[in-house]
Amino acid sequence: MSEEIQFDRSFDAKPGVAEEIAPGVRRILCDNPSPFTFRGTNTYIVGKGSVAIIDPGPADPRHIEAIVSALGNETVAQILVSHTHRDHSPAAEAIRRVTGAKTFAEGPHRPARELHLGETPPLDSGGDDDFMPDHRLTDGEVIEGKDYSLETVFTPGHTTNHVAFALRGTDILFSADHVMGWATSIVAPPDGSMSDYMASLHKLEKRPEQIYLPGHGGAVRNAHKLVQQYIEHREARETAILRKLSRGESDIPGIVQAIYIGLDPRLAKAAALTTYAHLETLVERDIVSTDGALSLQGRYRLTA
Repeated sequence: MSEEIQFDRSFDAKPGVAEEIAPGVRRILCDNPSPFTFRGTNTYIVGKGSVAIIDPGPADPRHIEAIVSALGNETVAQILVSHTHRDHSPAAEAIRRVTGAKTFAEGPHRPARELHLGETPPLDSGGDDDFMPDHRLTDGEVIEGKDYSLETVFTPGHTTNHVAFALRGTDILFSADHVMGWATSIVAPPDGSMSDYMASLHKLEKRPEQIYLPGHGGAVRNAHKLVQQYIEHREARETAILRKLSRGESDIPGIVQAIYIGLDPRLAKAAALTTYAHLETLVERDIVSTDGALSLQGRYRLTA
């Protein structure tokens, strides 16, 4: 049986305050709490004097002002965006106009693959379709600053353009929304992919960093243990889906009701999309079947 994830929800940072949480690393919490963002989005400032900003956050004037105020007379060398959900990237343009710094990301928001989702509104943390980076990052690319060096680590899954950043010479990885200590990450098509997500977890499992600074919530210590628990959690979810289907054909609402016990109603749509992402990989592996194209409205059964 997989080990239950020991979540840490003790995060008590004050929004709008630049707090040094590691040598040369400051965090500013945006005041945008929600079931998807926990206490809010973390923006990180790396370096001193000449700095990099990681995930400037939503287009919230108060948060943008907090970032600019925290910079004082410092120069911004790079604006780094981990992924293009609306709680992470929209403020990049405002910070770019104020500082003149270029934006860096894997690429624009886009679906991971063609899907047949039907008429479904986006999640609250849905895609920022307006963002286009000045510089498109490649996996393993190193971003140099005056007193910092950040390695780009592609981690698709939560979104197809999701990246993490390793602070070289330290034990720190800015994990964004791929791994967080307060909850598991949502993998929601069309921009999320469960097969990509699992591959990225295994990729992080092989890396040396043990301290993760996530997009939401506090620092993750002993990160490898949490990554392993994430992997086991997703494998257990898949097993639960197969157990449900072993009792007969079902649609996605029926599966969600069976495997998400005590679900917050506000997360019902996210649970349905994450279940869809699991079903997609199971159909690809010919373990589960459906009639016609995969869809949120489809019915699913074990392959005979």
